[in-house]
Amino acid sequence: MTINLTGRDALRDALHGTTMQDYLAWQMSEIRQQVGDKKVLLGLSGGVDSSVCAALLTRALPGQLTCVFVDHGLMRQHEGDEIEAAFAGQALTLIRVNAQARFLAKLAGVVDPEQKRKLIGEEFIHVFDEESAKLGTIPFLAQGTIYPDIAESGSDGSEVIKSHHNVGGLPEDMQFALVEPLKWLYKEEVRELGRLLGLPAALVNRQPFPGPGLGVRVIGEITQEKLELLRAADAILRAGLDTLPAESRPSQYFAVHTGVNSVGLKGEQRVYGPVIALRAVVTGDFMTAACAPLPLELFGRIAQRIAVEIPAISRVVLDITPKPPGTIEWE
Repeated sequence: MTINLTGRDALRDALHGTTMQDYLAWQMSEIRQQVGDKKVLLGLSGGVDSSVCAALLTRALPGQLTCVFVDHGLMRQHEGDEIEAAFAGQALTLIRVNAQARFLAKLAGVVDPEQKRKLIGEEFIHVFDEESAKLGTIPFLAQGTIYPDIAESGSDGSEVIKSHHNVGGLPEDMQFALVEPLKWLYKEEVRELGRLLGLPAALVNRQPFPGPGLGVRVIGEITQEKLELLRAADAILRAGLDTLPAESRPSQYFAVHTGVNSVGLKGEQRVYGPVIALRAVVTGDFMTAACAPLPLELFGRIAQRIAVEIPAISRVVLDITPKPPGTIEWE
């Protein structure tokens, strides 16, 4: 199958009447033509996009892929260990780099969201440079970039909404050539491709997690204390919504450390602590989204648990803003 592309619309026209199997065959041919017999390095986050990208590259280039999981200290609760365990038995080379202290030092004092995203992206690539030097010459860097990443970063000619670390955050002196086989797909199409590649449902159906991780869910300066509070609150939220039947769960749900303090009461004690926001949305393509139509009583129970079980947190609020005018992530 031969497809000549100049944009998303051209791809949709070219694929009209065809199947995801056609897309898979086309991309496998494109990858092999681009890479040949060279090695490829992939940043594996454990999210849907990077996991599908890894499966596709393994299918197209058996024995040529090395996956590097950069643990930047901005993951959700226990997530680093879970990702390592999930891919330990797969037919690919997996390297975990513990770089938590390094990223926190780079982000110290930074409050601007675009600067945070770009610093995380740049440091991410620097880690890759160092790891690739240990592995020998690896000329290609694969990424799970999808079309909404490109559109929101303005790389398709539209206005920049927010830079994605894998689009707007890449340094100009990067030593890799990029391999991005998912960049013309929306999220649900990526999931369809993942199912076609035989990935387990636990990976294919996993809700999205931004490349910069909790770095864009802590508003203002990022500190270890804020990250720990947010991890604990986010785990309670996810535990509460994960109990819903799969068909009733929101498309994406997470907590945000707002960077704002508020007065609260814990027993008879006055506290002045962080405000946590809860976000839960439903969407088909992640280009638009609406607040998930869940009972307020459910959110109330989750908020009660967060406030009681995490003493430092004074208040929990619910974000009901649709996209647009808001974005799904706060930063």
